Amino acid sequence: MEDHFVWVTTRRIRPGTLEDFEKAWRPGAHPQGMNRAYAYWSEDGQEITGVSLWDSKESCDAWRASEPEEQRRAAMAPYVVEEREGFYRGRELAVPSSSG
Repeated sequence: MEDHFVWVTTRRIRPGTLEDFEKAWRPGAHPQGMNRAYAYWSEDGQEITGVSLWDSKESCDAWRASEPEEQRRAAMAPYVVEEREGFYRGRELAVPSSSG
């Protein structure tokens, strides 16, 4: 099975700021080495989890150290109350078919 390199960030934001936060959150350019990205948010719109899949840890680290990422984080800062993040390595799990 293929290994995946995944960056996960969960942010709690100020109530009523989801729309403005999302505008600040989206990067201006697609980061090199990022293969996919997902966003998930709680029903109350106050917690957002971003999941991005990378071709390597080095690609993710390079983006995180970049000027565009620093600017993006500064744009998000007024809306963020709490932030947790981490880099993970893993694999897709086989899910049994429900047809049998």
